[in-house]
Amino acid sequence: MLAGGRWSGGTGDEAFTVSDPATGDPVGDVPVCGDADVEAAVIAAGEAAPGWAATAAAERGTALHAAARAVEERAGELAALVTAEMGKPADDALGGVQAGVATLRQYAELGPLHGGRSLQGGWGASDFMVREPYGVVGVITPWNDPVAIACGLVGAAVVTGNTVVHKPSERTPHTGALLVELLAGALPDGVVNLVSGDGRTGEALAGHPGLDVVAHVGSTRAGRRISEVAAAKVLLENGGADPLIVDEGVDPGWAAAQAALGCFANAGQICTSVERVYVHEAVADEFLDALVRRARALRMGPGSDASTELGPLVDERHRTQVHEQVEKAVADGARPLAGGRIPDGPGCFYPATVLADCTDDMAVMAEETFGPVAPVRVVGSFDEALDAARRSRYGLAATVLTRDLARAQRAWRTLPVGTVKVNAVFGGAPGGAATPRRASGRGFGYGPELLDEMTAVKVVHLLAEPR
Repeated sequence: MLAGGRWSGGTGDEAFTVSDPATGDPVGDVPVCGDADVEAAVIAAGEAAPGWAATAAAERGTALHAAARAVEERAGELAALVTAEMGKPADDALGGVQAGVATLRQYAELGPLHGGRSLQGGWGASDFMVREPYGVVGVITPWNDPVAIACGLVGAAVVTGNTVVHKPSERTPHTGALLVELLAGALPDGVVNLVSGDGRTGEALAGHPGLDVVAHVGSTRAGRRISEVAAAKVLLENGGADPLIVDEGVDPGWAAAQAALGCFANAGQICTSVERVYVHEAVADEFLDALVRRARALRMGPGSDASTELGPLVDERHRTQVHEQVEKAVADGARPLAGGRIPDGPGCFYPATVLADCTDDMAVMAEETFGPVAPVRVVGSFDEALDAARRSRYGLAATVLTRDLARAQRAWRTLPVGTVKVNAVFGGAPGGAATPRRASGRGFGYGPELLDEMTAVKVVHLLAEPR
């Protein structure tokens, strides 16, 4: 843990071992911080908060630029830790670190420009709205992209004058600790603090009365628990069951390539991975054939191998959950066209899996699988696909592949999700910020709007002379 610039192993007597999901070899042991450790970190952040809030916005931006340089200088080391702890292929891991650096720089530039607005009051008075930091922000981050996500939440909180207590996922704690070391080294003591541990530590942090904001990216179940225990403002980006609609008239080979990218990138362990596919019957056969070929062609192996295209799942517990969804779907009538079997040998590998004849009541379609699984349902029309895509308790993102602009327009207008992508499963301009809907969360994630979420609005009426 890090509290007020002082590193320690915490006061608890529990620890756990993080293992490489590709080999099973231990990466290292991590202490479980208890309530006393969380208390110390929150107190340290609270003591640093007034001074940091009073620091000029330009100085905060300069400090965040220095933090970005520190992260960039050790990007290779951070990426290697990501690969070792959660299995992400090396190039992808490095890309996540680079995205984190870019986000820190974005907020370092935007932070000093972030402000309120003036109001039209009486001639003898000044009326205006100002944005002020809330105070102490608890940042609880996931394991699937640990550097980029943490840089976004911590960067936005810090540049707007808040102090932070960060609790990284227990699956990537060494990555989180190194990142905090680099960030904290460029900032005054107490501005960024760290606690490590499992869900108990995260719950203790989220429920601490000294927090003013809790920002969490992760599972819907964890987000729901945070909402229950937190007395502070809560920002959540949680799970999704993101649909992909493949319309008639599109090239089925191209559509299969998009589906493979959306379902299998990072072994399906991306917040906005494609979780269910609706394909028009006019292109279904060719689409499925091409998707199966792509699934079978992916090179599965450790993330440290430059030729690997499909790394392992994060751990054995997660692989079991993914496989149970696949097995249940097959038992209920889905046809496995590729994958669907746990391979022999060490590691937590799972093959790219394609399931045909899926129905919307199957968990593999209705819930977030978060693995390299493409469940497919054939539909008779675009409207049938759009209607099915809208029916979900989640509302994170959706993708539509179509040559018909009118259908694309209708889709983005009516899909109840935070992000709609037309003719590309990933990508988009920098700075895009969406609000997840339904069980997928609440509040802006990323983009300039996250600076609004990290600040409170105060209205001031200043009369020039007392009467």
